[in-house]
Amino acid sequence: MIVAFSVSPIGVGEDVGEYVADAVRVVRESGLPNRTDAMFTSVEGEWDEVMDVVKRAVAAVEARCGRVSLVLKADIRQGVTGGLTSKVETVERYLADGASGAGASS
Repeated sequence: MIVAFSVSPIGVGEDVGEYVADAVRVVRESGLPNRTDAMFTSVEGEWDEVMDVVKRAVAAVEARCGRVSLVLKADIRQGVTGGLTSKVETVERYLADGASGAGASS
């Protein structure tokens, strides 16, 4: 499964990068495949291990502020690994081929 999530402290002002770094550190130290961009951190693995990482990432932020916002989206697909990379590669391949079409999905 792949989970894309965003965890942000509430009530600490606009500059939240230091808090978000605490959450991302938990993800990176987990050893699971992951990727962070400007809006979300994605992590790939089995249900229990991914959800444990999300829970610990939220706890890391919560430990420094008392209120946390969590946004989470999951792609639950049995038997698939490497999706964190392969889904992006599929889109890039279509872009490189110049292919176009309606209803893009990976």
